[in-house]
Amino acid sequence: MKAVLIDDEPHNLSNLRALLATYCPQIDVCASALNAEQGKAVLLTHQPDLLFLDIQMPDQDGFALLRSLTEYDFEVIFVTAYDQYAIQALRFAAADYLLKPVDISELQAAVDRASRQRRLKVQNQQVGHLMQWLQAQSRNEDQRIALSTMQETRFVKIREIVRCESSNNYTTFFLSDGTKLLVSKPIYEYDELLSGYGFLRCHQSHLVNKAFIKSWRKEYGDFLLLVDGTQVPISRGKKEAVKKALHA
Repeated sequence: MKAVLIDDEPHNLSNLRALLATYCPQIDVCASALNAEQGKAVLLTHQPDLLFLDIQMPDQDGFALLRSLTEYDFEVIFVTAYDQYAIQALRFAAADYLLKPVDISELQAAVDRASRQRRLKVQNQQVGHLMQWLQAQSRNEDQRIALSTMQETRFVKIREIVRCESSNNYTTFFLSDGTKLLVSKPIYEYDELLSGYGFLRCHQSHLVNKAFIKSWRKEYGDFLLLVDGTQVPISRGKKEAVKKALHA
């Protein structure tokens, strides 16, 4: 696959180029750029299969560069130093990203995923959703989260999620229309992502949207009764946090 690298730090470019040459020989780096303006020109010229894109750059960041493109037909792997807002956006969109300094095994895994998507000719829906998420944030619109199942990536309105239930490293999402989605990520990742959207971790295995809680029942143990009749247990260690969140 042809790849383009965009990063405002020359040493980051040379380091990533060296890592790809050594550990990802299926990648042919055809060009690189030090800012968004150069990067846009390089993308139009080389039409790559894969873009490694830094987010924090002066003048115009990586998100703005993508927004400036009328269309694109390449996979994107974001490369970023730790930035809470940027990583939250990437995780909401289920987009691929690497933290600096780049870990070799994570780089190889991200490249393998991008290669697989290109072979299957799967449109890069995650990046499109990322752009929508960023725009919705600025307009205070209904937020959506990308949930990747074995069959598809579903883009779900957060307010339509009733609850989440974990089983080892898998999480099942229960939606208000009765749909169930099984996602191969642990529940703690979604606890962190959804904590600012009215979700309450009442048990190690359960995360609940407060909008769907009908009552706190205390007979035969503590549990939350939801509007659909589901009973969700409250663990002993979570009781005070639940009480505080519900002002009970």
